[in-house]
Amino acid sequence: QVQLVESGGGLVQAGGSLRLSCAASGRASIFRALGWFRQSPGKDRDFVAVISWSGSSTRYADSAKGRFTISRDNAKNTVYLQMNSLVPEDTAVYYCAAGRALSSLRADFGSWGQGTQVTVSS
Repeated sequence: QVQLVESGGGLVQAGGSLRLSCAASGRASIFRALGWFRQSPGKDRDFVAVISWSGSSTRYADSAKGRFTISRDNAKNTVYLQMNSLVPEDTAVYYCAAGRALSSLRADFGSWGQGTQVTVSS
């Protein structure tokens, strides 16, 4: 079992930046990938980005490419999501998840954090 705790969300103006953090504890090493998803009210939880345990491989949703960067610090068991050039459409609850594959599918992630709210004002 692994526990995931997100932080770093908040209110930011359009064009601004935020960095989300996700601290993993427990048996985090059994998971091959850590990812970020987001969910807006009334919408599905959508894939944002994922990174392999080694950090050598990453994938991004089209909406995140060129603006968001996922990274990890295994010494701290922490994964980050640097978000730049934010737009109001990025407003959502952002969730960290641990999975067994470098995947963009929710079904491939078995452990989830509680989420952190990101609000981008226009």
